[in-house]
Amino acid sequence: MCHEPDLYAQNCLQDESTIMICRFSPKVTLSLLSACLLTGPVAMTALSPVALAQTAPADATSAVAPISALYDALKTAQKTGKTAQQRATMIAPAVDRAFDLEAILRRSVGVRYNSLSPADRTRLLGSFRQFTIARYASSFKPEAQAAFTVSPQTRPNPTGGQIVDTTIGGTDGSGVTPIDYIMTNGASGWRITDVLLNAHISQVAAQRADFGGALSSGGASGLADHLDSKTAHFLHD
Repeated sequence: MCHEPDLYAQNCLQDESTIMICRFSPKVTLSLLSACLLTGPVAMTALSPVALAQTAPADATSAVAPISALYDALKTAQKTGKTAQQRATMIAPAVDRAFDLEAILRRSVGVRYNSLSPADRTRLLGSFRQFTIARYASSFKPEAQAAFTVSPQTRPNPTGGQIVDTTIGGTDGSGVTPIDYIMTNGASGWRITDVLLNAHISQVAAQRADFGGALSSGGASGLADHLDSKTAHFLHD
């Protein structure tokens, strides 16, 4: 539930399953980003003290690069993108480089993904890509004035890969919230395979609950339509 009825938070109320975490300044549209990153029940990812104390492998520092590039694109779009569609065009290449969208979609759909036809997977991936891009384009408007920090050091994820710690908040230092990225090293290098809001709320787990309802009621086409509808909402200025 949102406790600050600011202009940007109104967009968070697009469906009943949206989680709102209102820790940001009204000047920052990250209230929207927080809600849109996470749909469905809150999911917690616990990190053990032993895992947190481990030293990341030297080559894992390259896991930071995709996040830095993504944030650079968001800053540029926020500064110069006058419309959501313009911002989406500017952000898209960085999203494609930073995210393993197919891996995130597969985990968000769950075991039912294995039974989908190639055509259904292709359509779903296209809809999910547009949804992801539009979500960022809607959040980082010129008036957002968001500031980004990225830790140069990574830390091990207990279940594999590395975690890149970041924060997003107001340029005046207000409303700072940790948004961390689980990175997995594959054939295309280090890519995002989950996002942790407030350092522990899993985007993938939350999306699984939201996507499951659309899949159950309308199958793959129903989920694709669900994502397309959200995309259209995000890109509507």
